[in-house]
Amino acid sequence: MESAAASILKRAVEMDKEEQYTMALVLYQEGVQILLETMKETKDTARQKHFATRASEYLDRAEKLKALINKKKAAGTYRELTKIESGSTGHGYSSVFGRFLDAAVTYIHIEDPYIRAFHQCQNLVRLCELAVRKCHALSKISLVTTVDSEDKKHQIARLEELKKSLSSHLISFEVEFSDTLHDRQISLSNGWVIKIGRGLDYFKAPDGKFVLGSCDLELRPCLETTIDIFHRSQLNNAAT
Repeated sequence: MESAAASILKRAVEMDKEEQYTMALVLYQEGVQILLETMKETKDTARQKHFATRASEYLDRAEKLKALINKKKAAGTYRELTKIESGSTGHGYSSVFGRFLDAAVTYIHIEDPYIRAFHQCQNLVRLCELAVRKCHALSKISLVTTVDSEDKKHQIARLEELKKSLSSHLISFEVEFSDTLHDRQISLSNGWVIKIGRGLDYFKAPDGKFVLGSCDLELRPCLETTIDIFHRSQLNNAAT
C-alpha cells in the first residue's frame, strides 16, 4: 500500500507541475487516502508520524489546488491542454474526462460528426455508460452528428436502441443531424467543456477480438490527438 501511495502521489506531483490541476487533485486525494489506510495498519509510531506528516502536506496542497481551480473557473480562465501520443494507452474516457462527470451534471451535450459506423456508435454507448454510473442526477443527453449516407438505416437503428436503453434509466436522448457540423466537443451542465481533436473515435482498431484493449479502452492504443478542457458558465439549454 505504501508503494501504491508513493506511485500515485508521484504522478500527482507531475500533473501539478504540468498544470493539469484537476487530475492532480484527484490523484492527491486518492494517494492520501491510501497513506491514511497504511498509517492505520502500521504499529510503528515513527512510521505513523511520518505518514501523518506526508498526508497533511499533500492534503494542504490539494486544498490549495481546489481553491486555485475555483478561482480560475470563476474568472473563466481555467484550461487544461493535453496531447495524446500515437500508440499510447491509458486514455480511456474515464481517465480523460471521467473526473468531470459528477452528481452536479444533469445534462450532457455532444457534438461529433462521426457517430455513424458501428464502432463509433459503440464509443457513444461507452460514454453514456460512464455518465450513467457517475452522474446520478443526469436526465438528458443530446447529440449532434452527421448522417451516414451509405448506411443511414443502421445508424438510426443503433441510436434508437440507445435511446430506448437510456429511457429505462429515466434519461432522455435527443439526436439532431447537421450537414455542416465540424467541431467536436462534449459540454456538461456543470460548466466543463471537453474538446477532443478526433472526437470520441481516437482509438486504434484492436489487433483482434480477444486481445487486451478490445473491450477496455484504457488498454487500447490511441491515435494522436489533443484534449482541450476548459470551464465556462453553465449551459443555457439545460434539461427541462
